[in-house]
Amino acid sequence: MTHQPTTRRTVLISGASVAGPALAYWLSRYGFRPTVIEVAPTLRGGGFAVDFRGAAQLTVLERMGVLNDIKTHNTGTGTALSFINSEGGQLASLPPEFAAGEVEILRSDLSRILYEHSLAPTDGGHAPEYLFNDSIASLTPTPEGVHVTFERSAPRTFGLVVGADGLHSTVRRLAFGPESDFVSHLGYYVAAWDLPETAGDLAARPVGYTEPGRLATVGRTPRRADDAGYTGEAFCVFASEHELPYERRDLQSQKQAIAQAYEGAGWRTPELIETLWSADNLYFDSISRADVPNWSTGRTVLLGDAAYGATVGGMGTGSAIIGAYILAGELALADGDHHTAFARYEQKLRPYVTQCQQGGRGTGAFLAPTTQEAIDARNAALNNPATLTTMLAQGQDLSTAITLPNYPSPLTNQPPPHPSSGTAVGSVFGQRGCGP
Repeated sequence: MTHQPTTRRTVLISGASVAGPALAYWLSRYGFRPTVIEVAPTLRGGGFAVDFRGAAQLTVLERMGVLNDIKTHNTGTGTALSFINSEGGQLASLPPEFAAGEVEILRSDLSRILYEHSLAPTDGGHAPEYLFNDSIASLTPTPEGVHVTFERSAPRTFGLVVGADGLHSTVRRLAFGPESDFVSHLGYYVAAWDLPETAGDLAARPVGYTEPGRLATVGRTPRRADDAGYTGEAFCVFASEHELPYERRDLQSQKQAIAQAYEGAGWRTPELIETLWSADNLYFDSISRADVPNWSTGRTVLLGDAAYGATVGGMGTGSAIIGAYILAGELALADGDHHTAFARYEQKLRPYVTQCQQGGRGTGAFLAPTTQEAIDARNAALNNPATLTTMLAQGQDLSTAITLPNYPSPLTNQPPPHPSSGTAVGSVFGQRGCGP
């Protein structure tokens, strides 16, 4: 592999959650010099779970050397969720297969594992540089690369820029256009937060209460049982035909929007909403879908939710891991020729993630149907073994949507030690990736 001048092999990656550190891992081992910028002051926390399914996702994790660490932090194989009435009586049960894959892990644990592995010493590679508490202010194409100004750091020029910064991507806005051109609201919002110690027995068992247009669930993650003050977490989904007028970076504004959506709700929902006011790790966003006609423009490319996100139900975490593997692999094969690499990356990945995104479109309607008749129909389907089997099989069909490419082993021209044409397995819900 003939290396190009250093400037052309520098890559700025925006976002240090999942896709960013995964891409940095591969690029550093292919001889690139990645820099990861993250607006948060540290790695993001949050105790919510994501999962991995099928041979393709697990094979990529194995090739990265992180699969065993992830298994060590496995939260389990999921827990059945009981849909209940206002008195707490069970109406239907959601099997654990709907929410958990072969391996499930807290998003905060996954982010830390990917970050630490990306910084591990390599034979001839360059460890990624991480810039926390900063963000990109402008992107200007130049003959040598992309000139970048930051909110805090001094300006620099990079050979390539990657937007791995989520559904509300700054890179996409600066390089491609306003968010409204690419992100479609799917009629629902999702919220999740840790319950305070004062919640008592609210999450003693995993239950979900549904009434037209809104769902409130509570439960506990076994792996967090020994965390100081941990009593469980809340996960809520509610319908809203139009986007809500709240301030996305204002925690109090978010809480007010959620509380207003659940006014007058039955069961113990008022008690649950009361716990919201003391939450400091709230995740709140619309269920939306990103559709970008071309994932790259010039030397800038999008990865993960910035290019093909679907908030909840789109298998976003697994897709991001596979996307990082393919993008880095194509850049290595093309010896840094971004025109060739970006085109091949999109060609190989787009059919798969497009199918995965379909799960996001139906997630809100399944979890929080807008009529009582639709709620009753959902519960009846979950109580019918034949229908349930069909629903699970539909999710499994997503597993045939991609063949995992084989790339040269990092910093060598040898094929990977474990060639695979494995596939990624989905579910009706897809990834439960609802963490910050």
